[in-house]
Amino acid sequence: MADGLMVPSEMTAIGIAAPGGPEALVPETRPVPVPGAGEVLIKVAAAGVNRPDVLQRQGKYPPPPGASDIPGLEVAGTIVAAGSGADALIGQKVCALLAGGGYAEYAVAPAGQCLPVPDGYDLAEAAALPETLFTVWTNLFERAYVVAGDTVLVHGGTSGIGTMAIRLCNLFGVTIIVTCGSDEKCLAAKEWGADHAINYKTQDYVAEVKAITGGQGCQAVLDMVGGDYVPRNLDCLAEDGRHVSIAVLGGAKTSLFIPTVMTKRLTITGSTLRARSTGFKSLVADELMRNVWSFVGEGKLRPAMDQRFALTDAAGAHARMDAGEHFGKIVLVV
Repeated sequence: MADGLMVPSEMTAIGIAAPGGPEALVPETRPVPVPGAGEVLIKVAAAGVNRPDVLQRQGKYPPPPGASDIPGLEVAGTIVAAGSGADALIGQKVCALLAGGGYAEYAVAPAGQCLPVPDGYDLAEAAALPETLFTVWTNLFERAYVVAGDTVLVHGGTSGIGTMAIRLCNLFGVTIIVTCGSDEKCLAAKEWGADHAINYKTQDYVAEVKAITGGQGCQAVLDMVGGDYVPRNLDCLAEDGRHVSIAVLGGAKTSLFIPTVMTKRLTITGSTLRARSTGFKSLVADELMRNVWSFVGEGKLRPAMDQRFALTDAAGAHARMDAGEHFGKIVLVV
């Protein structure tokens, strides 16, 4: 390992005392991790809070084999040490996608999953980019191959995923319809850039999508609900439409009318990100560098920021997420 700046042997990290509510997240002292070949050690300035962290806290989403048991899937900070092959990165400010370990003063990341933070870009905002950016890019722009002129439906319009999808669709000429749980959230989503926002509690989103698209339907749906939303989502799709599942917050099983899939020639797909290989995630990082990162450098791509909490108040950050009133990303600041 090549050392850059002085690195202590111990750090403060957030452990999970036992599966449960936000109070299960407790600060504890851990050894500073050591980067292996092709990995870097990041002195964390901020870490993003994501829904999978909540599921892990509840005991429903264990880290993949070999990953840290410390929650946290994205960070931003300064590279202070590196394993063989990554020495040249020491001293750089980066944001990184992790398989775990982000809620800590130091975190290890594969060098290929790091993206450079432009000068002047707030590190707390940078920490809020990787998880949603990788997720939306791979699922909406790759798996659903959305292009300029398409119309898409994204559920959870004020979530981290939803707000990132809005921004990317704005940048790439895609019309975006989102669903939200209140009129206030619909207004916030439209102010953030959504072309249309539907209150799913008071409106039939299938009928609204058909009205918005002149009866044609949309080209893609990005769904994190699952359950009985899936057949309704398929009703929203135009011919040759694509349905992408990325979470099942509303249920893991559904029932489909297969002739709808056949007659409209629909594609039903989905993915998870955390368990994918370093090689895959590094390829995505390369794509983001080529296609998206210039917008970050120009200040045109910033995450919607909700609230910032101290690392040691991770419980407070999770309580905020559990309440469901946040808009955009919650971040822990070290």
